[in-house]
Amino acid sequence: MARYQTTQEAQAIIQSLNALGIVAFMYKDSERHKPSGGRFRAHSLKREEGKVTFRDNRGIERNVQAEDVFLILQGTMQTHVEKELTKTKMKLNVPITLLTGGIPVWRRVKEKTREVAVQSVCFIRLYERSSMEPAIEILQYNFDYSFLGQRMASSSLANLGATAAELRDAFPRAAFDDRLLKSFAAGMPSSSPEDSLETNCRLIYLYYRAVSSPG
Repeated sequence: MARYQTTQEAQAIIQSLNALGIVAFMYKDSERHKPSGGRFRAHSLKREEGKVTFRDNRGIERNVQAEDVFLILQGTMQTHVEKELTKTKMKLNVPITLLTGGIPVWRRVKEKTREVAVQSVCFIRLYERSSMEPAIEILQYNFDYSFLGQRMASSSLANLGATAAELRDAFPRAAFDDRLLKSFAAGMPSSSPEDSLETNCRLIYLYYRAVSSPG
């Protein structure tokens, strides 16, 4: 990644790199930092002739035609989950200890604490050509895999992989990229994990757009 002050400077570098056979593209730095808009988070899907119907938790449906999907992106994100834990401790019962003449008497006390754990969640995102924001998002632990029928496994990770294969078959023109399932990140040490993920998703989208529309 390199930063230039003018469009002309950036375009000159892009042309030189393209001449060497290297895929290069340009975008505004503000697009990298732009907050993600409200995306459609699907909870279930139904495959039909020439389209897939997605439904969210509220029952709202969105139909996606076979030719509408430009990119299918599969990856892993880090989420923070707050858990309430109950711990049992032994505490000196002072009043009873005094009544027994100083013989220590202990009692069990339950204390509730909250801890924040980091959880890895796999996802699938569907992109249309017109926007670097995903049109549809599927999360590993928040999706109904019953549409898989007898292919449904006991593992949500395996079911998500089968869902990705189903979507690739439903949208044959779409590019597919799963490099974000591995340890992959652009060099931005000051960014949070969430910002890095969104940046990487946008860069991958822009790469495929550049490849499919040279110049």
